[in-house]
Amino acid sequence: MNKRQRIMKELIVEAKTDNLDRVTAFLDEQLESMGCSMKIQIQLDVAVEEIFVNIASYAYESGTGDAVIRISHEDNPDRAVITFIDEGIPYDPLAKEDPDVSLSAEEREIGGLGIFMVKKTMDDMKYQRLDGKNVLTLVKNI
Repeated sequence: MNKRQRIMKELIVEAKTDNLDRVTAFLDEQLESMGCSMKIQIQLDVAVEEIFVNIASYAYESGTGDAVIRISHEDNPDRAVITFIDEGIPYDPLAKEDPDVSLSAEEREIGGLGIFMVKKTMDDMKYQRLDGKNVLTLVKNI
């Protein structure tokens, strides 16, 4: 079966946490048009919040830059594909080792839990550094 990709929408915002509501509203509008269940929509909202806040907080060392959020809908299988693009410092969130969740909170290193949760709720994730840009793609079967 051939995959078909459709409904590719894009939002470009300044990478500031103040814009998180715009990003979430954009995402939710697209997911609703795909007929996405509320459970999946909430999982994607949490993942997108984690990724966007990380970009806003860490991508641009001095000042800010833009974040591009693209969403598309694929058939066979039915899934949402969300891509984040920024021109910030190179950073592959998938390269960091997963935290040892068998340890108590006091024994664990600080950080990394958000990305770990995103990895666990998505069906696929990939990172690339292309043309001086970080490109992180989340895939979720819907």
